[in-house]
Amino acid sequence: MQCKPRQDERAEENLQRQGYGCSRPSCRREKLVRGQLQFTQESLFPGYLFIHMPQGANWAPLRSTRGVARIVAFGGRPLAVSHDLIVQLQDRASTHTIAAYNPGDKVTILDQSFAGIESIFMAMDGEERVILLINLMNRQQQISLPVTSIANR
Repeated sequence: MQCKPRQDERAEENLQRQGYGCSRPSCRREKLVRGQLQFTQESLFPGYLFIHMPQGANWAPLRSTRGVARIVAFGGRPLAVSHDLIVQLQDRASTHTIAAYNPGDKVTILDQSFAGIESIFMAMDGEERVILLINLMNRQQQISLPVTSIANR
């Protein structure tokens, strides 16, 4: 189900009060707040919730729940997602921390071959790799490393 902007938690609370089983996979994210690195829990899929509904159940009451925008459906039928997939998503999200890097941030490489070299974060390269700009022999070079190989400077 899709929630109204920034109302994931509100929708989840209201649905649980009505007796619906909800799942909102969340992840731990690093944020820089006033110069301090802090960790927060955020939705893995901001703006979306998974609802457990028996086959043939009435979906109409969900539409009027505070915080709910709409039910994700194709051809007029709600999209079913397996419970196993939701559990896998939550397990994976709970074991990873998503770093808060912005293009231009200065980072230090922890990887053995480039250990201690300062570089500039350019972009994410998929979910688990980063693209960095380093200065080698007075030339700027782009390299791709695992996100676990860098740290904020």
